[in-house]
Amino acid sequence: MSVLSDLRTLAVHRDFRKLFTVRLVSQCGDGMFQVGLATLFFFNPQNMATASGAAAAFAVLLLPFTVVGPFAGPLLDRWQRRQVLLVGNAVRVVLALALAVLMGAVGVGLPVYVLALVTLGVNRFLLSALSAGLPRVVPREQLLMANTLTPTLGAVSAVVGAALGLLIGWLVPAGRVHDGAVLATAALLFAAASALALRLRRDQLGPERRPASGHLWQDVRATAAEMVDGARYLVARRTPGMGLAVMATHRFLYGMNFIALLLISRNLLSDPTDAGAGLKTFALLTGVSFAGNGLAIVLTPIAHERMRPSAWIVTCLGIAGLSQALLATSASFMVIAAAAILMGVGVQGAKIAVDTIVQRDTDDSYRGRAFSLYDVLYNAAFVGAAALAAAVLPDTGWSRGVFAALTVVYVLVALAYRAGTARVHDQPVPVLGIERT
Repeated sequence: MSVLSDLRTLAVHRDFRKLFTVRLVSQCGDGMFQVGLATLFFFNPQNMATASGAAAAFAVLLLPFTVVGPFAGPLLDRWQRRQVLLVGNAVRVVLALALAVLMGAVGVGLPVYVLALVTLGVNRFLLSALSAGLPRVVPREQLLMANTLTPTLGAVSAVVGAALGLLIGWLVPAGRVHDGAVLATAALLFAAASALALRLRRDQLGPERRPASGHLWQDVRATAAEMVDGARYLVARRTPGMGLAVMATHRFLYGMNFIALLLISRNLLSDPTDAGAGLKTFALLTGVSFAGNGLAIVLTPIAHERMRPSAWIVTCLGIAGLSQALLATSASFMVIAAAAILMGVGVQGAKIAVDTIVQRDTDDSYRGRAFSLYDVLYNAAFVGAAALAAAVLPDTGWSRGVFAALTVVYVLVALAYRAGTARVHDQPVPVLGIERT
């Protein structure tokens, strides 16, 4: 199956087209916004040249979302998800414009970091709403196809946005005006995404059953209780709980690899004093890894015709493990590029399958909490990986022993997940009354 034929199959659904357009425009703005942060945090000549420095930057960017994130899912189960897309993108317009003004007027400082963190936090909330709403706009039997295309093509849109941000950087003189111009353009895209959300009906994306909303503090307490209930539900349901667990572990291992790749690009394959050269090398290797993501788009539907999503997850873990074994052999550019392609296939292929399992095996009233937990585990795993990378990686980013250890862990995770799904015959355990009928 080709990407275009799959997209044509899904595009016959009018509401899918509307939701997909919101994703593309929103993530294009994300890419433009984030490329400015990447340049600021990791490729400024004075910043983040060491493993510990890179780890600190990732902790600043992700740890707050790990703490706040649990409250996103229960709110998605309380609020109309279309309104979340509408209001969330509108909020990002205000935040991005405020950042543009601050950077143009006073430069980088604490307010800029705080607003950047809040903007990225809203972004994670929006991505959860997009995922939770997808089963409401496509038939159940086309969920795998939709999960194959929408996140990856959304990532393509983010890459396009990043490229546009870099182009703006080339056209606008360096300095405060340059930074503000990129952010102001991103704000226009956020505004467009907010307006496009209005094409969906207010209740189009669910949820069908919403808890009664009370006082704010009552909602906060209820949210905490519902989050615990959601976690218990997913664990008891077995297949979505195991899917989230294996994806969090995969994310942890990928995080180690990502930080290693960043440091290798800056300090091993490029002159450490030339941050611009390091950024170009990292962008090239990231593009190579993205080609692996694209390959996963092609391979996942083919694999789905021959095996269950859980078996494809095991295969993808093996592919990712192979990438680390390859990295352990050499630090040459070609070997690193080949490993990046394999890792791209392993990460994206497993993510598509996990998304499908969570959506397929989770009741709609718990789906928002499921994807909120997904985001929390995603971020927490990356923060944990950053902390471990700071302790075990050299500043060059390449260590034969570390990559060999990651290979072994991937194999063990694949074996453990395969054994876990075999114990329940790869079927979810009924928890709610509606699931027993």
